[in-house]
Parts: sequence; structure tokens; C-alpha cells
Amino acid sequence: MALTTAPAPAAAPMRLGVFGGAFDPPHLAHVALAAAAVDQLALDTLHVFPTGDAWHKQRGLTAAPHRLEMSRIAFAGLRGVVVDDRELRRTGPTYTIDTLRELKAESPAAQLFLVMGEDQAVGLTAWRDWQAILQLAIICVAARPHGVGGSGPFGSRFPVEVEFRLIRLPAMPESATEVRKRLAAGEGIAHLVSDGVARYIDQHHLYRTN
Repeated sequence: MALTTAPAPAAAPMRLGVFGGAFDPPHLAHVALAAAAVDQLALDTLHVFPTGDAWHKQRGLTAAPHRLEMSRIAFAGLRGVVVDDRELRRTGPTYTIDTLRELKAESPAAQLFLVMGEDQAVGLTAWRDWQAILQLAIICVAARPHGVGGSGPFGSRFPVEVEFRLIRLPAMPESATEVRKRLAAGEGIAHLVSDGVARYIDQHHLYRTN
């Protein structure tokens, strides 16, 4: 009787996270979300993308080299997190759909997880080719206490088959707007950003009114 060997189980697809933002500057809530995403979504890699020409921002962003370096400092040491500068190198407005398509072309078998905050999720239908985004990536939204529940207030806007994940985070007061506001007023930010980011901001005199 011939012996047969059972086929080896198929390898699980690579799980790639995508976390974009102005990171102007990156603060402790950004870092907490990145760490939680890697852990709770079992990501192989989380790509952090400082945005280039942000089509949706009314204000001008801090120069790209500063935001890139602050991001590298802020996310350094986080397991599985890579700061990716491709959106900064891209000419013209930055669109998430372009980044997702590039990653999918580079890793066709990978499963993509688009990580975002609640405010971004609520406005997702205003993004370029948002329907295609829903086809390419699983939407993963930071959910803080007293924040979104279930699929969130944005879930009813999308087809029922769209898959969402919630990333649980504690209540955190940090925001880039608050950091910039405090710096402009000459106030401290040690409780809002990492020590390395605070030193970089001070050394380069960023976000000062004068």
C-alpha cells in the first residue's frame, strides 16, 4: 500500500497594519494606539506613514523632515512598528488609497488593516475612493471609554459586509492640537509627548509663536 503525505497547512497571510497621520507632532496617544494595534490585531508589521501633502488640512504642516524624524523618535522601540516615508516622497496630494494599493502590490497575499482614530473614521466617506479602501483593508478604529460602541457611529454608512475591528484604548487627553497650543503659549508638554520628541521640538524651536 502506498504511503501518502498529508499536505502542509497553508501559511497564514501576513498581517500588515497601516497607520497614517500628520504626526505634527506625534504624541503619546499615537504611540499607545500603535502599540495596541500591533498587540490586539496580531500584526506582523505596522507601517506608520507621516502624511505628505495633506489634502484635508486647512493649515500648513511642519516641514516633512521634522515630522519624519519626530515620528522615528516617537515610535522607536515599538515591536513590529516601521516608520515609512513613502508618502513624504510622493509628489502631489497624499491619499490613503494610493498607499494601500502600493502595499498590496508589494505583498499581494497580505491582509491589510487600516488603523485610525474615531474622528478619522467618522469622516472616512469623504476620503478619496473610500469604497475601494473598504475593499482593500479592514478598518480598525481606536475605541476609548465613552467613545464608539459596536461598529461605531460610522458603521451604518457602509455596506453590512464591511468588516470593522475596534482597538481598545484607555482615555487619553493627548492631541497634536493641544501640544501645539501649549508650546505656542510657552507651557510644558512633558505629559503629552515622549522625552525624545520634547527634546527634538526644543532643539529645533518648533511650534513657537516667535
